[in-house]
Amino acid sequence: MKLEISRRQLLQSLGNGFGVLGLAGVLDEAGLLAADAGSVNHPVGDDLVPRPGHYQGKAKAVIQLFQSGGPSQMDLFDHKPALTKHNGQPHPSPEVFETLNQAGNRNVLMGTAFEFAHHGECGMHLSELIPHISGVADDLCLVRSMHTAHNNHPFAISMMQTGKTFLGRPAMGSWICYGLGSENRNLPGYIVLRDPAGYNPSGKTVWSNGWLPAIYQGTEFSSSGTPVLWMDPERPRSAKARARSQKFLSLLNEGHLLRHPGESELDARVQNFELAARMQLEATDVLDLSSETEATRKMYGLDNEVTAGYGTRCLMARRMVEAGVRFVQVFPPVGQPWDNHGQLNSGLRTICDKTDHGSAALIQDLKQRGLLDEVIVMWTGEFGRLPITQGADGRDHNRNAFSLLMAGGGFKAGLTHGATDEFGYRSTEGRVSVPDLHATILHQLGIDHHKLSYPHAGRPERLTDPEVTGARVVEELLA
Repeated sequence: MKLEISRRQLLQSLGNGFGVLGLAGVLDEAGLLAADAGSVNHPVGDDLVPRPGHYQGKAKAVIQLFQSGGPSQMDLFDHKPALTKHNGQPHPSPEVFETLNQAGNRNVLMGTAFEFAHHGECGMHLSELIPHISGVADDLCLVRSMHTAHNNHPFAISMMQTGKTFLGRPAMGSWICYGLGSENRNLPGYIVLRDPAGYNPSGKTVWSNGWLPAIYQGTEFSSSGTPVLWMDPERPRSAKARARSQKFLSLLNEGHLLRHPGESELDARVQNFELAARMQLEATDVLDLSSETEATRKMYGLDNEVTAGYGTRCLMARRMVEAGVRFVQVFPPVGQPWDNHGQLNSGLRTICDKTDHGSAALIQDLKQRGLLDEVIVMWTGEFGRLPITQGADGRDHNRNAFSLLMAGGGFKAGLTHGATDEFGYRSTEGRVSVPDLHATILHQLGIDHHKLSYPHAGRPERLTDPEVTGARVVEELLA
């Protein structure tokens, strides 16, 4: 009997073998091949099964409070008396500014209009705009010496979320779930809570899985109305009927996967179907805020229409990490509310009024429940602002210096780290890059940032890319 095979079929068959051989080489180079019994090689996978880190970490989860637009460090966290003293005067060295001639920037120093005071036993110096955050100063790790790689929003946002300025790479939350899985198989490992009114800059690319398996992308939950869209059928069905349908669907999915091996998006879709079925039982309970006490709801500002939206998302974030979700990303009101190119004073008051209450409540609530030690809270934008005026009353972007807050998860409480120059333009002491920050967060979760890698385009990719960025764990920030 003559067996005929097309050239395409032959090459496809041989290609599979060559691909496996090539992949084995890449995996071996990255240290990801299956190890002999007793080896301590770090296990990773394409599912959300809980996995141990490279060592015992102090933290188990991360809540990122991402402040889109670039909060002004000299008006919130980094008081500059010299800036106030020389308000309205030319900067003595205008050549230092990369963006001096852009969009109405003038070489005129602009001091802050807001009072600063020392707070807590640590004496942290903070602005009057954030009274609630100031109230938890002794739980905060304030980093004043951050710097990043780009002055434009999309690229700086990508840098903060993925470790590189260009789009298409996996988000930090995806990397963390890839390395550790999730502690609750009935909920996604990476959940996104945005303003129900719309998206912030860069949209869904902020929580993309990039070229990691699709199961690690962020999953959007809504903080108003139905939290999870399409989770329940339009017409009620009995549990027995659902079980039969799910079993039949599983058989179909298994057959489809066998016919299309190696398709991560298909595999992720199948796993998401199964996850959705499990979520019908658990997600409703986790997201039911009516079970919270009146005191807790008030603490988050849910009794005030100004603070309720953001406070609700912060409260949902606490409930999610409490239930075992690995990474939760919380966004402020829609758009770029911290992007104060004009009307700086009124704009800052407005956005601080909306976010200050919930941010502080989250830290306070985690602490009183005994969760702050194992949950990292990260409050940050993508960059800072310039000390000179833009137009009549605004500040332009500044990649050379910005401030952020860390809390919990083994970060040193009550610490103010680093410094900027006398006007707040450039970080000068204890400089911390975005890859440094990523390396430090991974370290606290028990992950060695040098070892967590994924083979892509012929090389082992990492969140921090230490060979290029020189990323290091910032031990000075850790307790």
